[in-house]
Order: sequence, then C-alpha cells, then structure tokens
Amino acid sequence: MDEPLEILVLDDEPIVCTRIKPSLEKAGYQVEIMTDSVRALDRIREKRFDILITDYRMSKVTGLDLLNLQKQIWPDTKVIIISGYATLEVARKALQSGVYDFMAKPFRLYELKEVVERAAQTIRAARQSQRPET
Repeated sequence: MDEPLEILVLDDEPIVCTRIKPSLEKAGYQVEIMTDSVRALDRIREKRFDILITDYRMSKVTGLDLLNLQKQIWPDTKVIIISGYATLEVARKALQSGVYDFMAKPFRLYELKEVVERAAQTIRAARQSQRPET
C-alpha cells in the first residue's frame, strides 16, 4: 500500500486551515497547516509536499510567489490556489504560472477534496509509471 500523500495548507485566515485539515485527514492524507506565508517559504525549502494548497492573497508573500518557489525546488508538487479575490485575471495568471487548479472562495469542502483527489491520482499515476517492473 502506498504511503499517504502529504499536503501543506497555507492560508492567513486560520479558520480556513482548521476547516480544511480534518476533511483532508479523514480522506487519508497527511496534512500540515500554516498561517504565516514567510514561514511557509522556509517550510517548502525544508520539506517536499505532494500537494500545496495556498491562498492567493496574503500580507507578505502571494500564492504565486509560493507557486514559483515550489516549482523551482519541487517541480512535481501539485499546487492548488484558493482565493477570495478570484478575478479572471488572477485565475489566468495562476494557470499560466503552472498551478494545478484554482478555486474561488467560498468553496465547499467536497469541491476541494475532488480537486485534491484528481491531483493525487495524477501523482500516483506518475509514481507508478516510474517504478521498475518486477
């Protein structure tokens, strides 16, 4: 059996993190939450996460900043950006930058879990194709 995928959830609104974490853990993922975007930069440098879920607009570091760092260090990580400022321009920038998906707040937890599960299936398929045949 495969190890559970690891997810980092970053949002400067603690309520968002505390709502997402138990939902994803119940679905079988290991979830770490953070509310400080600057500390999240350090955490991304320290550890590879399979999936990063990040807010788009935060006080010091944007979701696109995190996406760019994530892609430089761990290019296989799937990044999902969530935003309360979901304009067409913001979504376009995110998608052009290589985000896996973009979701407007407010969203329902089941919608986020569906996006996470699609990302997880992509990750598992890629890992399966990299395994040597026995």
